[in-house]
Amino acid sequence: MIKTTLIKTAWIGLVVACSIGFCHASQPAAPPAGYEIVEKWTRASPDGSTIIEQYVNKDQDDDWKWQFWARWQGTFTLLDREPAGYPADFEFTNDQRWTIRVQKQGSGEATLYLYRRTSQGWVSATEKPLGDLAWEYLKTKPEWRKVVKKPEYHISAYPVKGLDQSYRGLSVDWPANRYVLITLSGEADVKGRKREQTGVVNGWRCRYDLETGKFDVPPMFSRDNAKATLPR
Repeated sequence: MIKTTLIKTAWIGLVVACSIGFCHASQPAAPPAGYEIVEKWTRASPDGSTIIEQYVNKDQDDDWKWQFWARWQGTFTLLDREPAGYPADFEFTNDQRWTIRVQKQGSGEATLYLYRRTSQGWVSATEKPLGDLAWEYLKTKPEWRKVVKKPEYHISAYPVKGLDQSYRGLSVDWPANRYVLITLSGEADVKGRKREQTGVVNGWRCRYDLETGKFDVPPMFSRDNAKATLPR
């Protein structure tokens, strides 16, 4: 009876730990063989407490694969198991508990990844890239019905400047370290246009709540967003 209770207790503890991102059974301890650090792409939080190192593996076909590792208070964690084709930039909230990875995906294309700091190091904060979630949110809005043709080229999600100062430069008084502002752009082939590719989403903006995990559109963006889905 005692043995059974101990086993159940251990199992429950493991489940809880994994559910909040603290399970390290599948977390590698270091970059795999063949990956080398590229010092010029190392990024640090403003207070220097977090160091993000970027490692690259170049195979015989000149296919570059990048991994991103975060050092914080003795922890060394892989930010994303899926390697990227390019290095990335990182932006931090002012309290440095959250960071956004600005990831190039190709010519004129980019997306965003969100990470949060835990007592065990840095972990992904969303199951999908934050940029993908922002596009999914746009598709639920009335502006999406105005898009002449769905964007197929240069699909990008970028952070609006000012994350580190809680966007005080936009004259807002939102709670500090609470929101991420995102801008979306994309192009498509539109018949009858002189250019083969025409912008069909041009700087549409939304806000992501770090506390609730939900999107919204502040009234200050409504007018410009209505114009952002008209072809140019």
